[in-house]
Amino acid sequence: MIGHISGLYGVRGWVKIFSYTRPIKNILNYSPWQLGQNGQWQTISVSEGRAQGKGIIARFESINDRDQASRLLGAEIAVERQQLPQPSDGEYYWADLIGLTVINREGITLGQVDHLLETGANDVLVLKGERERLIPFLLEQVVLDVDLAQSVLRVDWGADF
Repeated sequence: MIGHISGLYGVRGWVKIFSYTRPIKNILNYSPWQLGQNGQWQTISVSEGRAQGKGIIARFESINDRDQASRLLGAEIAVERQQLPQPSDGEYYWADLIGLTVINREGITLGQVDHLLETGANDVLVLKGERERLIPFLLEQVVLDVDLAQSVLRVDWGADF
């Protein structure tokens, strides 16, 4: 997911976008979008978009008025994986980390990455296993190795935390 439709803007079919991209304007670099609601997905092309105040607004090729746009409220926004740039060495998309098995230096399995949280200071891995664990995603300090091929993330983190 790269965002969701959070509101309506004007009467000509524009919508407000909550963007998960950084900077938030980067969401406009991708088109078409996949919009998901209630388990149903549709492909839609962005015809215009821009920053508006502290947010983003966009208009779609097939949407011309507020009533049509209102049916899209709450829709999740995704793009096809091949639309995204390849991450640099040492960079990862959150989606690639979900499901990885987390093992500490002692070889103890701490759980699997369920999701990540964005905090002001750093991102946090939320693990599910025998219990929930929160581990800061700090490369080379806490996160020692990310092996996507083996689906393993190695950490310097005690089993008792």
